[in-house]
Amino acid sequence: MKRVLTERADAVSALAEVFREHGFEGASLSLLSKATGLGKGSLYNFFPGGKEEMMEAVLADIDSWFATTIFAPLEQAHDPAAAVTSMIEDVTAYFRSGRRVCLVGCIGLSSSGAAFAIRTRSYFVRWISALAHCLETAGVPPSPAERIAEEVVSGIQGAIVLARAVGDEAAFLRVIHRQHSTLLAAIARTPPQSA
Repeated sequence: MKRVLTERADAVSALAEVFREHGFEGASLSLLSKATGLGKGSLYNFFPGGKEEMMEAVLADIDSWFATTIFAPLEQAHDPAAAVTSMIEDVTAYFRSGRRVCLVGCIGLSSSGAAFAIRTRSYFVRWISALAHCLETAGVPPSPAERIAEEVVSGIQGAIVLARAVGDEAAFLRVIHRQHSTLLAAIARTPPQSA
C-alpha cells in the first residue's frame, strides 16, 4: 500500500514527476492525486490555487536545489575548474544521465509557459550568469565567458532532449563530457590572475 503524504513539502517531488511525465496540461488531478496518495480535496487543501500553485511549488523546489547545488557554488568558486566539474557531476546525477527531463525547459516550451515565464527565465539567466561568473573568476574575459556559459547551458539542455528523443543515455553523457571539456579548456587557456 502506498504511503499517504502528510505534508505539502512531501507532495512536491511526486507532483514534479507527474509534471515531468505528462506536462502541465496533461497532468490531471487524478494523476496528481494518485502520485501523491492524496485525495483531490487534500490536494486543494495543500494547494488552494490548484495546478498552478502545485507547479509553482515544484518550480520553487527546483529553483532552490539549483540555487544551492549549482548556482551558488559557481558564483562563489575559489577553484573554477573544481566548481565546473562539480556542476557537471551534479547535473548529470540530477537529470539521471539524460533519463529525466528538465521540467523548467519543458514548461518554457509549452503553451502553459507564459504563466511561469518569469521563473523559467530567471532559472536560465541565473545559470548562465553563475557559470560566466565562474569562468571570469578563472580569468576568462566577460564576453567569451558569457558566450561559453550560454553554449554550455544550451548544450546540457539539448543533451537532455536528444537523449530522451533517441532513447540513448550515452548521447547525453557524450555531450556533457564535451561541455565539461569546453569549460576546462577555457579555464586552462586563461593566464592566472595575480592576487
